[in-house]
Amino acid sequence: MAEVVQQRIEDRIPELEQLERVGLFTKKEVKSIIKKATALEYKLHRLIVNKEDFIAYIQYEINVLELIKKRRAHIHYHFKREEIEFPIIHRISSIFRRATKKWKDDVQLWLSHVAFCKKWETKGQISKVFSSMLAIHPDKPALWIMAAKSELEDRNSSESARHLFLRALRFHPDNKKLYQEYFRMELLHCEKLRKQKEELEKAEMELGEYEFSPEILSGKLADVVYKDATAKIKEAEFVISLLNIAAIFDFTKELQDAILQDLQANYTEDSLMWDFMAKRELEAPGVDEELYTAKGRASDINRREERCCQVYEEGLKSLNTEPMWTRYVVFCLERLKRKTNVQELKDKRQERLLEVLQRAHDSSLLKENFYKNWLEILLSSGDAEAAATLALSATQRYNQSVSVWSLCLQTLMQLGCGDMAKLFHDALTHVNPKESLSLWQLQLQWSMANQSAEETEAIFKRGLLSTVTAIAMEMKELYLEWSYSVGGYKKARKTFTSLQENRPLSKRFFTCMIQIEKEQETPKINNLRDYYERALQEFGSADDDLWLQYIQEEMGVLGRPENCAKIHWRAMKFLEGESVERFTSKYTLLQTGHL
Repeated sequence: MAEVVQQRIEDRIPELEQLERVGLFTKKEVKSIIKKATALEYKLHRLIVNKEDFIAYIQYEINVLELIKKRRAHIHYHFKREEIEFPIIHRISSIFRRATKKWKDDVQLWLSHVAFCKKWETKGQISKVFSSMLAIHPDKPALWIMAAKSELEDRNSSESARHLFLRALRFHPDNKKLYQEYFRMELLHCEKLRKQKEELEKAEMELGEYEFSPEILSGKLADVVYKDATAKIKEAEFVISLLNIAAIFDFTKELQDAILQDLQANYTEDSLMWDFMAKRELEAPGVDEELYTAKGRASDINRREERCCQVYEEGLKSLNTEPMWTRYVVFCLERLKRKTNVQELKDKRQERLLEVLQRAHDSSLLKENFYKNWLEILLSSGDAEAAATLALSATQRYNQSVSVWSLCLQTLMQLGCGDMAKLFHDALTHVNPKESLSLWQLQLQWSMANQSAEETEAIFKRGLLSTVTAIAMEMKELYLEWSYSVGGYKKARKTFTSLQENRPLSKRFFTCMIQIEKEQETPKINNLRDYYERALQEFGSADDDLWLQYIQEEMGVLGRPENCAKIHWRAMKFLEGESVERFTSKYTLLQTGHL
């Protein structure tokens, strides 16, 4: 091992001598480099090697390269690169190869090697690195795309890029991203050839030695890729993605027209196709004379939007589905949200949206989240009667949806209409009990504001009987707080006493009662102890904070400090796992006055 390391260090002596000779490094710095490099090289020849040692060595050598670059710029010396930088770059690549040979699965290591080759202009090495990497990782489409892009951009080789895409598609015949990037590559190649031909024609040079096939210049290779891709992947979204790529290039009108025809002929059952075709109407050319005034521009925009709606209407004739209505509603909502100072256009957009929402609702194909938008528009317009009618209709359409019930009940509460008690009963009957907590909270909020204390208490008592743990616990907490707010300490204590054995119980239930006791003019320490003891029966094995609060209570004005040691001993006995360590550290801070 020592001989190999020594040989490697001796191999770098000539470059270090050159560094010293030309004044880039001092003799002391050269010695330091030899010492550091020897230590790093030894680490790579141990019986058990670490990836981090290879990375550290690579980083050290890159730092040396960066330093050389800075010093060259400082002293304006730009010679002998072959004798100084090239050996270092070659050595770094060699270390990368050794590392990737040992840790083949580390994609980031391979990509770091690629990034290094790009930065230090060893582009001839990039193809070899990608080739080795793809032999081990052919299952990763992103790497094939990166390799092909590198061939096209770094090495200017469209042939190699095409070859890589074709190989990649053998491994991943249905990969959308591969086809998209292959399609883009062919169009980029075509664009480049067209520019070359144009430049040659401008310079009035003979085109004899250059071959510019009219078919390639018109994008026929991209058309072949498109046909192959759409034969394998029959999705409107994919076809649209290829159309959007083609639209970037100004010579693809025929190709775009062909793609549009395919889209309209083959995907009439896909709502996305109709949505895409409708929105294209927004880009249609307008009447120039109208665009000089705000009203004229608004009129032009309105006409475009009407044409969009005509396309959606055409789509609904053959595809009367929820996704189709959803796209239509989303379009109308987006247009309504767009700012305009022309009130007529605002009104027209709102009228259009309300009509589409109503028709979708009548067809029972309106998604539940749109009812919120609909109600907001009706309420902002001051149409309370329509809002109330819609709220009731929505709950019939989605009678198992908590969000719809919640929205509609809040709307009716705001409007102050409807038989709310019956509606809350219907809501809690239809929805999944496990999801009904928000409805219980809303019912209590309404009852406290509109019903007698007896009726509100009856709701609490019904909630306490819930088989859902979260609801039962929440009801106890809210019942205790409400009892204190309406009946004072006496009623709160009575409520607490009646519920303290009624599981499930929450920590908040006990801490709420503790807080109520402490708010009294003369709090009773025995009552506080009782609350803490009952809480610790439930949560004493895991809640270290509860024990600390109990200790702090005894250390206070009302307590007996001599009880603290006993509580501490009990805490250490009852607490489990990590809570013991947390308790110990917090108790130490408490004793030293830091908590």
